[in-house]
Amino acid sequence: MSAARGERGPLGLVSPLRGAALVRNSPADRVPSHGTTLGASTCAIDLVPLDDRGRTAPFTPMSFLLPEPPEHFAGFGLEVLAPADGTVRHVHDGEADHRAHRGLPSVLYALTQRRRLRRGWQGLAGNHVVLEVARGGRAAFVVLCHLQQGSIAVGIGQRVAAGEVLARCGNSGNSMEPHVHVQAMDGRDPGTAAALPLTFPGGVPRAGRRLAGAGEADGR
Repeated sequence: MSAARGERGPLGLVSPLRGAALVRNSPADRVPSHGTTLGASTCAIDLVPLDDRGRTAPFTPMSFLLPEPPEHFAGFGLEVLAPADGTVRHVHDGEADHRAHRGLPSVLYALTQRRRLRRGWQGLAGNHVVLEVARGGRAAFVVLCHLQQGSIAVGIGQRVAAGEVLARCGNSGNSMEPHVHVQAMDGRDPGTAAALPLTFPGGVPRAGRRLAGAGEADGR
């Protein structure tokens, strides 16, 4: 069953991940959550999957100095689930999964942001799926970004249920480590749509807190 609510409140979603995720860039802390309104990302949230020790990836001294293969991270290749009942309205695949960046590499990676901006939405979102979901009497659209290249398992026009596998978590687009970027909009095109607030069972966690996986108890 879809978690979507009436059109006056935030769009209710369930987690697109089975397991717990670390929250980053949360609208519970600031709006716009990513420091920009570009691409209708005003109320977006980032979810970084965790391993069974609560880590996004093992951290070694070399993590401060060198980019790392995305396969080192707990989230890479994990299934990404539909966060509500809906219809697939757009898919984009073909963007390569690049190396992850922590420590000093993250600073250097940030300096290349202009290059991704020049590519527009695809350069930022990487591989992504857009779902149309019900929001009261009007439609809303949910975007899930940074998906693994070649992993998208749904097609345009396909109906999906909340919890159904859409793709796998990757590190494509403007991403420093494997994670899922989730945002809601009032239109299908991020270039013209307005952002919509979203929420999860138990509310929207702040950055640094955990979001429970689909079907789990609130893990904040």
